[in-house]
Amino acid sequence: MEIRPDNLESEAVIDLLREHLGSMEDTAPPESRHALNIDGLRSSNINFWSVWDGERLAGFGALLHHNDDLAEIKSMRTAAPYLRKGVASRILIHLIQEAKARGYSRLSLETGSMDYFEPARELYLTFGFEKTQPFGSYVEDSNSVFLTLNLKANRLT
Repeated sequence: MEIRPDNLESEAVIDLLREHLGSMEDTAPPESRHALNIDGLRSSNINFWSVWDGERLAGFGALLHHNDDLAEIKSMRTAAPYLRKGVASRILIHLIQEAKARGYSRLSLETGSMDYFEPARELYLTFGFEKTQPFGSYVEDSNSVFLTLNLKANRLT
């Protein structure tokens, strides 16, 4: 599998992003959904990568630059045929390594508090993320869980 920078032009990437956004519709009210659409992911403060298994899209993930200290993981998604095959871990390792290489000291994220998001929360906790308070422009929300990783102390990657 190959992880590569992506410009969000591929129909496969756009379709997986639509699937990702659609899956959020039943999980939380609109004001508690923080996944970015294609225009948001094309923002100049976002770096986006896709994961390819030959010609097949396996997943994607993005980093959002907040400031010199903080980056945020945005819109991580694994394509259905690749679930539970290590793709999410590979994406996460890549994002952590990129954040470290760019000099951030913290990598944070927001995910849902519902059962649907339990596998994602477990993945992040396995990699050393810890629960934290809202960051950036987020506010306290019972539908959200905020996690952060101290990149200076993390030795997993």
